[in-house]
Amino acid sequence: MAKHTNSTVDLSMVVSRDPEVHSGDLVFAGTRVPVDNLVDYLKGGYTIEQFVDAFPTVQRWQVEAFLDLSPDAIEHLRSHGPRSH
Repeated sequence: MAKHTNSTVDLSMVVSRDPEVHSGDLVFAGTRVPVDNLVDYLKGGYTIEQFVDAFPTVQRWQVEAFLDLSPDAIEHLRSHGPRSH
C-alpha cells in the first residue's frame, strides 16, 4: 500500500512515466491507465467514482492526489515526467 497522508503524497505513488508502459504516457502509478483517461472522463461529465469503477486498478486517493496537484505541476509531469525506478 502506498504511503500517503492528507497533507503529503509521494508523487511516485500517484503517477509515473515509463517508455515501456503505454508508450511513455503519464499513467497512474502501478497501472497502465493514462491520466488523460481521467481528464476525458471528467470533461465528459462522469464522476470520479465512475472513473474508479471503470478502472479498478486506480485508487481513489491517486485520483484525488492527482487533481490536487497544481496545473503547473501537471504540465511539468506531462512534459518531463517523474523519474521511474
